[in-house]
Amino acid sequence: MNSAQESSPEAISSHKGFYRKLPKGIWALGFVSLFMDTSSELVHSLLPILMATTFGASMVTIGIVEGVAEAAAAITKVFSGVISDYFQKRKFLAVVGYGLAAMTKPIFPLATSIEWVFGARLVDRIGKGIRGAPRDALVAEIAPVQLRGAAYGLRQALDSVGAFVGPLLAVIFMLWLANDIKTVMWVAVLPAFIAVFLLIVVVHEPESLNHVAPYRNLLTFNNARRLRLRYWLVVALGAVFTLARFSEAFLILRAQDVGLAIGFVPVIMIVMNVVYALFAYPAGAAADRCSPRILLLCGLGILITADVVLALATSAVMALLGAAFWGLHMAFTQGLLAKLVADTAPADLRGTAFGIFNLVSGGALLLASVIAGSLWTLFGPSATFIAGAAFAALAAIGLLLYRPHVRVTRNRVGT
Repeated sequence: MNSAQESSPEAISSHKGFYRKLPKGIWALGFVSLFMDTSSELVHSLLPILMATTFGASMVTIGIVEGVAEAAAAITKVFSGVISDYFQKRKFLAVVGYGLAAMTKPIFPLATSIEWVFGARLVDRIGKGIRGAPRDALVAEIAPVQLRGAAYGLRQALDSVGAFVGPLLAVIFMLWLANDIKTVMWVAVLPAFIAVFLLIVVVHEPESLNHVAPYRNLLTFNNARRLRLRYWLVVALGAVFTLARFSEAFLILRAQDVGLAIGFVPVIMIVMNVVYALFAYPAGAAADRCSPRILLLCGLGILITADVVLALATSAVMALLGAAFWGLHMAFTQGLLAKLVADTAPADLRGTAFGIFNLVSGGALLLASVIAGSLWTLFGPSATFIAGAAFAALAAIGLLLYRPHVRVTRNRVGT
């Protein structure tokens, strides 16, 4: 049935309409992401420098802070996903998560030690964990099935706009305020609260969620068995992707390492996110029409290129080029992986499915960040990025060896 929908004249005309066909709720969620990412990325583009210079943290410590924070977010996403499936209240949990993240923003400029930074980063990522799975499930429920890839692509694109506006503001205010990192971080407070306001006022849950059957799913063994092999393959692929793509804090540190002045270090995040924003929506729309396998292989190839360029970088220009490739690979893969999770999970377990996916990816990110920090300390920054390229190459080999076509055809005939 899905295949007929995707190839129907209505579906084709919907794609030709591009963003105009997407519901208002998708746009609203996109702008919520834009404002929150403006806030978060302003802070995050300066945070590794703050930890390394002001508080004297080592690369291993920075890797642990980043990894533990993201792992906490991933663990939280499992519970928020299950709870959102149980109560069918996606928006409430999203508001709680975004609100918690907004409340942490003043803590960063007030921090007096690495412990303060770690605590604020941890709570901020827990907020991300609470909102992530319900928000992703809400996108799938608001968007038409034939435009689901485009919907995830649009949200990712607007998210990426915020992710480059945040570092851009960081650069502007660092120049204006003579590299006073803590004062600049106060700028992040306003857009965070704007995001929460937009979510509360503009986004509404679909009416269909108010008419679901009284039965509610919990994360039980029987329900886990309802998640098919295709879903678990997506989970495994997401984990390997994450191992190859450790915390972006190391991109910032690489920019400083090759000689970029401290006030201009956030430029590396601007470059990455401009490319991400430009290509996220086209890549998401392409995912509705092209083979996901081909797009994922393209994304892995681009990630390998990014890692190699960053490993060999001897100047700021090379580091920025590597960051551009990094953003391009994110555009090809992030919205697509979200679409694959939505497509391979039962509708009533979609929040749970996103939660499990994010849990596994978060555990991989913790491992990847610790490995990246350790390799940087023991062998230098080049070793960190070469290891990332190796993991990406392993994922590409796995995709090339996997042949899903016959199995998928049989499933379709059976239905």
